[in-house]
Amino acid sequence: ERDAEEYKKQLALERRESLALRNAEGVRIRYLEAQMKANDFHNEHESYELKWAGERDANEYKKQLARERRESFELRNAEGRHARDVEATMKANEWQKEHESYELKWASERDAEEYEKQLARERRESLNLRNAEGRRIRDNEHEMKRNDMNKEHESYELKWAGERDAEEY
Repeated sequence: ERDAEEYKKQLALERRESLALRNAEGVRIRYLEAQMKANDFHNEHESYELKWAGERDANEYKKQLARERRESFELRNAEGRHARDVEATMKANEWQKEHESYELKWASERDAEEYEKQLARERRESLNLRNAEGRRIRDNEHEMKRNDMNKEHESYELKWAGERDAEEY
């Protein structure tokens, strides 16, 4: 009976030890499972963090590309505007020079026409003066001729009157 009690104690002890071992093994396995689960959660969390960081980086990169593209458009727009302004200024200067050239041409044509009119006026005045001088000379010659004729006529009359007087005497 003592042996049976010892045996029972022995069995109870073995059973406790077995239970303690199984319990310790269960605790260890649960701890390992919890560690693995925590590692999985940690890895999954890190994966999400990396994914989100990648998405943020991608979004930032897209924003940077969009900003660079806008800046490029703004720069090209400014350069294009500047080129158009320079071209418009050059064209305006060219038109101004062309206009001034036409103004000078028209002014010279007006001056030439005015000069031709002045020459024609001077020619007319010269012709009028020469006509007047010719008329005055002709009038003088005519007057002198008439005076000469009057004198000759008077001379003939005196001569005839003297001859008549002489015949009468």
